[in-house]
Amino acid sequence: MDDGGGDALIEAFREQVRWCDKLGSPFTARLLEWLADDWLAGGPLRTLLPTWSAGPPGQDLVPLRLAGALHALALSGRHPELAAAYPPAAAAFDARVLAPRLRQLLVDEAGQLRATLASAPQTNEVMRSAVLIGGYAAIAEATRLPLALREIGASAGLNLLWDRFHYALGAQTWGDAASPVHIASHWRGSAPTLPARIAVAERRGNDLRPVALSDPAAVLRLRSYVWPDQAARAARLQGAIALAQRDLPCVDGGDAAAWVERELATPRAGAATVLLHSVVWQYLPGATRERIEAAVAAAAQRATQAAPLAWLRMEFFAKDAPAELRLTLWPEGRERTLARSHPHGEWVEWL
Repeated sequence: MDDGGGDALIEAFREQVRWCDKLGSPFTARLLEWLADDWLAGGPLRTLLPTWSAGPPGQDLVPLRLAGALHALALSGRHPELAAAYPPAAAAFDARVLAPRLRQLLVDEAGQLRATLASAPQTNEVMRSAVLIGGYAAIAEATRLPLALREIGASAGLNLLWDRFHYALGAQTWGDAASPVHIASHWRGSAPTLPARIAVAERRGNDLRPVALSDPAAVLRLRSYVWPDQAARAARLQGAIALAQRDLPCVDGGDAAAWVERELATPRAGAATVLLHSVVWQYLPGATRERIEAAVAAAAQRATQAAPLAWLRMEFFAKDAPAELRLTLWPEGRERTLARSHPHGEWVEWL
């Protein structure tokens, strides 16, 4: 790797360290610091990752690919000494214990690590449903119709099951108290009143590489991208996986733009079609985003009161600002910013 490439890779690690500290994962932050130092010192990571050609390291999330790959080894049961040095068994990153083990694993498991590094991270952050549910309620209230959900970047499709979770949103509770997924989010501002039930007519997702919940290896990989010192996130994910495995959500593989064009081609009379995504837009190529925007614009022209179209997205719309939940509903076509939120849904500020 040339010096410029090395600088970009190390800056990607440092940026992810800042995010991990900010979002409450000191273990992952210290792990990534150690990995960056190992690369700079010419250690085993420099051999494993001498160059990076898949794209910009910051955009490709190289640090998260590597952190997930190592976490998967800890979760796999094949390396009990590594698991003993990872949360929940260990409270914090201890370089004296972990450094020699990591150096050895970077050599011994190089083939497995390279295979994992070849694919971008996939998370299915179910707590984002605490943000999205306010949008679903707004659509249901405005249209008085059941929702036909169409999610891009759906991963395993867990957030398509949002109406089967139980929520504690500030002082308000909603959903099935017996659900294996319990979401408690701090709501700021005047939270919307949620109806007792929000009807869902259809649910379908798309992902470039859907996570097959029937495959134990795929489930392990999905779990590996939850930072190891965030036990509550891990428990929510496990509960959602158990829920989904009873009735697997449909997630189509392939290009998001082609899928949106197909799914929005025909209005659905008697239902509100909802195109939704959460922290996905920034990872799509520019050409893909343009095609999706064109498909939405074309579908908006076909929307009617009997077959409305909604675009619900929880994304970062400004640098160094919280995520925002925005809703555009046709045939009216008015865009509203409904909320600001933590990227994992830990808090929601309803506007």
